[in-house]
Amino acid sequence: MSTRLPLSRWSRRALLAAFAFSLLALVGATRPAPSRGVVKRAATAPYERGVVVVGFKAGVSGAASHAALERAGIARASTPTPPDPFVTVTLRRGLSVTSAIARLRARGAVAWAVPDYIAHAAQAAPAPFYPNDPGASGVPRGWEQLQWNFVGPFGVDAPQAWANLRADGHPGGEGVIVAVLDTGVAYADHGRFVRSPDFRSNEFVRGYDFVSHSPYPEDHNGHGTQVAGTIAEATNNGVGVTGLAYGVRLMPVRVLDSQGDGDASQIAKGVLYAVNHGAQIINLSLEFTAGTVKASSIPELIDAINYAHHKNVLVVAASGNEGIGQLSYPAKAKWVVAVGATTEDGCMGYYSNYGAGLTLVAPGGGADSDLRDDPNCHPDAPEGGDIYQETFADVESPSVRVFGLPSGYFGTSMAAPHVSAIAALIIASGVIGPHPTVAQIIARLKSTATPLGANGNDPRHYGAGLVNAARATAPVGSTGPSGPSGPTGPTGSTGSTGSTGSTGPTQPTGPSGAT
Repeated sequence: MSTRLPLSRWSRRALLAAFAFSLLALVGATRPAPSRGVVKRAATAPYERGVVVVGFKAGVSGAASHAALERAGIARASTPTPPDPFVTVTLRRGLSVTSAIARLRARGAVAWAVPDYIAHAAQAAPAPFYPNDPGASGVPRGWEQLQWNFVGPFGVDAPQAWANLRADGHPGGEGVIVAVLDTGVAYADHGRFVRSPDFRSNEFVRGYDFVSHSPYPEDHNGHGTQVAGTIAEATNNGVGVTGLAYGVRLMPVRVLDSQGDGDASQIAKGVLYAVNHGAQIINLSLEFTAGTVKASSIPELIDAINYAHHKNVLVVAASGNEGIGQLSYPAKAKWVVAVGATTEDGCMGYYSNYGAGLTLVAPGGGADSDLRDDPNCHPDAPEGGDIYQETFADVESPSVRVFGLPSGYFGTSMAAPHVSAIAALIIASGVIGPHPTVAQIIARLKSTATPLGANGNDPRHYGAGLVNAARATAPVGSTGPSGPSGPTGPTGSTGSTGSTGSTGPTQPTGPSGAT
């Protein structure tokens, strides 16, 4: 039996851009809802696997050194030992580096035994890349005035990440497919629908509409197009604003209706479709009412998420837009990256759900939470910027043929696609290997995030911290600003993650609840 979650319609400023998957009306807070040439080695281990380096004490003969290796179970009698003061030994299958070293250090002839550590070229990070997109100003690079979430002090440092991917030969995350399960996407000219002017015609793979049971997943709301824009809006094309992973291909899957509502069964089918049609990442900017809808309420969706994990597909979801201390499903489900939202100040958004299970945060916009011990939170100050992407110009009465950069999109729905996009950049960069597992991608996202909160450590409200695209894609050994030790790395805020409910004022929240 499907679970349908009716969500309330937003007022103009209340579209908390993470379409809330809610069974009840979206819970309102007191505010209105709203160098190339250097070959890189994947950072999988600091030393060569299956190899140890052994040094022998002065005066030890070649025969004696060989005997020490043999008695430690490292070498056979027929193994020749070079007359050097040390020897590099390839271990037999089944013998770990740590075990071999322990055995060798117990031999009297051995002065030392260590792993064969890997050095990296002291490679300077490439210069940041600043596209020419004009934003609303009509001037090249005008996008920077709107997209604080990409370039601000509490943004994700997109320019350095873009430069990292260009140096890797995969600009914008080329080669990765990201599925957007939402209200649809303005991806093509079809009937009365037209493609957004800031999407490329060749950046989409075949999707499906599970609401109307159609092969044409057109957007009837604007929320899905806005979310897709954060991930892959065309960049450096002199139009509109930028997309964080502008080189990926998008798979539009419509699971929410024109009001931003959707059934659990529709969403589950969308997840299965995305997995079976080659998606590597699935973005779910939607939510069910926290505490009301449990895992047992939506078994079909939980099973679909488990299937995605089994197939090594990363699922990213908005934490929810109710501003309470528990996560909403599907963000709360096992294997899902649960994304909370931060503001332009680097504070948790007042609407963002938090608590146990929160993975990290990303920019979601809107007003600050009242966290008095957090130096970045200023709840009484004017609220910071929204999240801007090209979508239907009129939030209240969207026309599927008129596009613009409307204000009013903020929430965990807006935060989640930042993480999906950065995960795509990680995969494309090869920084953790050519075929990383879901666990490896999540570990990379968390280890390169910027801690936030009181004393720089508040996992309850911020998880591992603010996602940082530059650090997540930095080459191993990079000494420039995008490197883990670079000036813009650890301190560059990635933005708070948007609320998971229908947080975008331009989108009505659908039954499944666009967060």
